[in-house]
Amino acid sequence: MKDLSIYRNIGIFAHVDAGKTTTTERILKLTGKIHQIGEVHDGAATTDFMEQEQERGITIQSAATSCEWNGHRFNIIDTPGHVDFTIEVYRSLKVLDGGVGVFCGSGGVEPQSETNWRYANESEVARVIFVNKLDRMGADFYRVVKQIEDVLGANPLVMVLPIGIEENFTGVVDLLTRKAWIWDDSGDPTNYEIVDPPADMADAIEEWREKLLETVVEQDDDVMEAYLEGNEPDIDTIKKLIRKGTISLDFFPTYCGSAFKNKGVQLVLDAVVDYLPSPTEVPPQPEVDLEGHETGEFAIVDPEKPLRALAFKIMDDRFGALTFVRIYSGVMNKGTTVLNTFTGKTERIGRMVEMHADSREELDSAQAGDIIAVVGMKNVQTGHTLCDPDNPATLEPMVFPDPVISISVTPKDKASVEKMGIAINKMVKEDPSFYVETDEESGETILKGMGELHLDVKVDIMKRTYGVEVDVGKPQVAYRETITQRIEDSYTHKKQTGGSGQFGKIDYIVEPGEQGSGFEFESTVTGGNVPREFWPAVEKGFKQSMDKGVLAGFPLLDVKVTLADGGFHPVDSSAVAFEIAARSGYRQTIPKASPQLMEPVMKVDVFTPEDHVGDVIGDLNRRRGMIKSQEPGATSVRVKADVPLSEMFGYIGDLRTMTSGRGQFSMEFSHYAACPKNVADEVIKEVKEREAAKA
Repeated sequence: MKDLSIYRNIGIFAHVDAGKTTTTERILKLTGKIHQIGEVHDGAATTDFMEQEQERGITIQSAATSCEWNGHRFNIIDTPGHVDFTIEVYRSLKVLDGGVGVFCGSGGVEPQSETNWRYANESEVARVIFVNKLDRMGADFYRVVKQIEDVLGANPLVMVLPIGIEENFTGVVDLLTRKAWIWDDSGDPTNYEIVDPPADMADAIEEWREKLLETVVEQDDDVMEAYLEGNEPDIDTIKKLIRKGTISLDFFPTYCGSAFKNKGVQLVLDAVVDYLPSPTEVPPQPEVDLEGHETGEFAIVDPEKPLRALAFKIMDDRFGALTFVRIYSGVMNKGTTVLNTFTGKTERIGRMVEMHADSREELDSAQAGDIIAVVGMKNVQTGHTLCDPDNPATLEPMVFPDPVISISVTPKDKASVEKMGIAINKMVKEDPSFYVETDEESGETILKGMGELHLDVKVDIMKRTYGVEVDVGKPQVAYRETITQRIEDSYTHKKQTGGSGQFGKIDYIVEPGEQGSGFEFESTVTGGNVPREFWPAVEKGFKQSMDKGVLAGFPLLDVKVTLADGGFHPVDSSAVAFEIAARSGYRQTIPKASPQLMEPVMKVDVFTPEDHVGDVIGDLNRRRGMIKSQEPGATSVRVKADVPLSEMFGYIGDLRTMTSGRGQFSMEFSHYAACPKNVADEVIKEVKEREAAKA
């Protein structure tokens, strides 16, 4: 059996453009996994192997790879930074034990860093921080450390100080050993020397080292007492305490450097070994039953226990479907049969491979702590648990957000129809935040996703990977409807057709629910006027009707229905009769309850050079945006606003024009808000015109 204490399952995550993929490349070079460094801007990075990634210079899907450092085995996942692909970050963090959060030395804590940090907090992942790009104009290590405290509410434990800044950045001082690591300008990460630090940094080194020790000794009362009496702990003790505090999320060891210039990455690798947990040191995964309730059992990381594994990513490539799996307990062997608790079906494990971006090595078995890929699984999707058929259990499943934007796609020719069906089917399996449905009336295929870029990339993949040419309709917003008034109403469903008839009478109250409550139902019927066995039928009738609102056919949100009274017939009443009564009651009452159109509002974060702030704010106001805050940074101003999604189409082009190509923005769904009357009227009119055209 393998020694799990030398395993580190880590992810690298950050904002767009903070240098995650470049950092991963340097790690692979230093650990001897690759010999030639590939650059993101040349489209040659190892983990950016999709054509779309190489062209756009961004990471779209998380890539897995493994390597070794100082006798330790790293399984690394390089995740995307763009907000449209956060689902990739979320599901990667679910299966990792530790992470490296990369921040840009000049950009600092950016909007997406906050989202990813929040995901990591929710998944309770221990992290070390790497402040990258210190060779850039406007880089300031100390400002970024302050931002991590203020914006993320985190506690960065500064482990190194930078020597020089911007173009004069040459290396770092290790606070534990008080030694300077200086790299030369050859670009070879192994060309460095360890020397005494510059004399003019002596005071700063002592000041920050004291802060470090004061934070660390709090992890152990005896060490703290000795420290207060003037006895400094030795380096091994300090490292043990840093490890303890990092794993319990009390603080985050913080490093700095420039991955592109090959400076400072070794210390981060040492920190991963020294301070991030092995698979056995993280809290075990809770097991749940099929309804999603915790059973009180846990998947203990132990090869001797029954098999528990979570499928966290599906990817299609030239060899067939790959299912990425994190094994939590037990052993998975080639040729054995496992149970998928979600489908209740068993699957045979065919080929198992260890991934290195898009190349692979065959395996015969894998054990608790491993991250591997299985080739050719038929019915496994993201979030499914694979387990021992004789000892079934489910791990906590993943929850994915609803899409906020949709487009229609139509194949350009007959030959593409079938190809498009196959392509979309594969893409839906790979990406749980990407949905597809067919418009029943028009027969159009509707793609739904998290943002314009998300759907853009999907159409691009269809075209290039699967050779499907499609015409794309203009983006549609996922509107919702709700009601604003409380209405008491009654409906009687009566039908007499020779033999037994149908009868169901309901008296009910329909009222607006709390924001975000969805559909609520309760019954206050007393005295048996509506027998208890018919209540679920009434609930079902109302609940299923909520899918189609009365204004423009969008789903209805946040409504509470109370069944107050009613009547039944001993022979003619049935569950079906009461369900029909509820459906008809819905159509009768909702129009009276002042229905209102709701639109998705996005949390928008814009970075703009100072001289364009006025233009950017004016433009956001024109888009019905609510400006929430402005924060000046070293090289730009950050503007936060809430803006309706319908006003944000094509924004990236307008922002670039306004800021001479220097502006950046990201947005994510925030909440639904009432649509102004003029906008609502326009949307309803458009929907009616579309329906008339179909008819």
